[in-house]
Amino acid sequence: MQTLGVCSWKGDNFGCTLSDAFCDKSTRKRRFLGNLVGYGRVSSLWIDLNDSSSDRSGVYSGNSRFDLGVTLFSGYTGTRVFRKPKKYSFGALFALAWALEQQATGSEFSDGNSSKIDGELQETKIAKSDSFCIDGASGTEDNSDEEEKAVDGKKDGEVGEEDCSRVDVRSLARSLHLAKTADDVEEVLKDKGLLPLQVFSSMIRGFGKEKRIDPALAVMEWLKRKKEETNGAIYPNLFICNSILGAIKQSEQFSELDRVMGYMASEGVVPNVVTYNTLMTIYLAQGRAIEALNVLEEIRRVGLVPSAVSYSTALLAYRRMEDGIGALKFFTEFRENYLRGEIGKDYNEDWEKEFVKLENFTVRVCYQAMRRWLVKQENLSEKVMKLLSDMDKAGLQPGRAEHERLIWACTREDHYVVAKELYKRIRERHLEISLSVCNHLIWLMGKAKRWWAALEIYEDLLDKGPKPNNMSYELIMSHFNILLTAARRKGIWRWGVRLINKMEDKGLTPGSREWNAVLVACSKASEASTAIQIFKRMVEKGAKPTIISYGALLSALEKGKLYDEALKVWDHMIKVGVEPNLYAYTIMTSIFTGQGKFKMVDTVIKEMSSMGIDPTVVTYNAIISGCARNGMGSAAYEWFHRMKVRNVPPNEVTYEMLIEALARDGKPRLAYELYLRAHNEGLNLSTKAYDAVVRSSQVYGATVDLSVLGTRPPKKQKLQVSENSIR
Repeated sequence: MQTLGVCSWKGDNFGCTLSDAFCDKSTRKRRFLGNLVGYGRVSSLWIDLNDSSSDRSGVYSGNSRFDLGVTLFSGYTGTRVFRKPKKYSFGALFALAWALEQQATGSEFSDGNSSKIDGELQETKIAKSDSFCIDGASGTEDNSDEEEKAVDGKKDGEVGEEDCSRVDVRSLARSLHLAKTADDVEEVLKDKGLLPLQVFSSMIRGFGKEKRIDPALAVMEWLKRKKEETNGAIYPNLFICNSILGAIKQSEQFSELDRVMGYMASEGVVPNVVTYNTLMTIYLAQGRAIEALNVLEEIRRVGLVPSAVSYSTALLAYRRMEDGIGALKFFTEFRENYLRGEIGKDYNEDWEKEFVKLENFTVRVCYQAMRRWLVKQENLSEKVMKLLSDMDKAGLQPGRAEHERLIWACTREDHYVVAKELYKRIRERHLEISLSVCNHLIWLMGKAKRWWAALEIYEDLLDKGPKPNNMSYELIMSHFNILLTAARRKGIWRWGVRLINKMEDKGLTPGSREWNAVLVACSKASEASTAIQIFKRMVEKGAKPTIISYGALLSALEKGKLYDEALKVWDHMIKVGVEPNLYAYTIMTSIFTGQGKFKMVDTVIKEMSSMGIDPTVVTYNAIISGCARNGMGSAAYEWFHRMKVRNVPPNEVTYEMLIEALARDGKPRLAYELYLRAHNEGLNLSTKAYDAVVRSSQVYGATVDLSVLGTRPPKKQKLQVSENSIR
């Protein structure tokens, strides 16, 4: 167990130095007392409450009852502080506290968690010790010369040893775990004698870490009582109060805050920077970020100088408020003051290092604020873009890792602007980028319907790296399929051809699905020649045509009235073993209808039945439409009856095409009757069918009551389709 303490030294001629040697004022002779090397902020400390004839370096109080010497070994190897207090006082305690406070103002900055204030509270922490040594011997102040001679007689590098009674702080703290009142503390400490305040501050901090605020407050109340009993020799001073505030913070018993602050105000205990910094962290723990920032202003108002911890805690407050813009403005003002020399005059802190830490912390706060904005339900993309711009102006740039994490936070369609900007920054400022991030961007751009942007990212992978993987390939292929599906659905064949060409240019291999989408688009647009070219390219590239491929090609040829070519395609399809489906059979019935070969139409219908494929309303509509286009109204009407015989109910298309065919064939009354029949069946025919009936009746002089037809149906709005609509 490591032992720490303060031992008394008798002598009036001892000065104060910060060195590895002891300085005698009278002789100016340096005597080496040893090299007690410690670690931590305070490595070795002994406390002796009574005078002794033994050889110890320290401080003499001049009072046999309250003699308290202090020897401080700081975190620097062999460094000591020797201070002689005034007689009949506890000046040594305050010397110790002063020395500890100077060390406490060192490296106080951290990344924003609650431990950053703990460093400051080390001003009351005497050592990493479990016990204190208390010398039980007695003596007078008259033997100081003998003490000095004893030291003179020792060899350099030696320190005398003596037996002393020890106070086990851990054991003492355990005995006070259940204490709730000052009386409970008195019961435990009544036989312990007068202990140094550092013992109590250590116990209070320990209680705070264990989240036991009751014994900590009980110790403080006991110290208040002792103030009266010892005539002010021992009492809750600033360092005890700071320890209590730290315990309140760690135990999260914030209701006791006003009680402690009220005591400090009533007893005239003036807060220092450590006190205010602890208050700031307490307010943050309570979610009172605005009040924490107000404390920083209070530090300046009372004439104190904020420490690095003060500024970092203020930045932490902005992070809790998710105010990245405010944090950036705060740091910008801090930097201006620092560069003007208004900040950084405290030589106990390495402000160059602290400035870099605060700068990095500001970047982190801004990054975390942007990340929080991106995961919110509301669209805060504009705020993210503004903060990124402001950070550029301030000369603060997040690293590649922060940029990539922000890209991962972009998951909604309205985030594509932010994601694209972040991607651009990574490419411009860094040599590498994560492939998974690029894949996420490709997915996001597709979700936002920014397929060209997704393709650009894929092109960067090919040109700049990293090399795309299977996920990249699947994502970009899915985007092409979305575009090709839109082209197929809307019949934009040129767009489909361009997409196929683009895929091949980028090293992507179109499959049957992609080729079929272009063939269907050509079919809908009646582009027979283009469909033939696409089909040939498909075969040449090694893609195997499916029934959809043949069906789309047959449809395009049928619409182009290239019946002979269509028959050749049909024969080739049967030859390679591709079984026709309902759609292919329907196209063949339409082809034979266009040629007027109704016997072949019957043959196809019979073959369909033999294959277990029943003709549907679509099949009969194709036959009736072919009759209507070729001016065969009677044949259309015949097939209308044949579909009724096969119990295939007609739909709007059936009636519309049949009415147009009969109207053109000079049968206005029959067209009129079919219109009324469709109306009675609840079908809503188009304006085109209504106009055909009216026009035919007028042209051929049919005596029909047009008023029975009802009002003219409204025109159906056709969707205007363009290539830009799917880009």
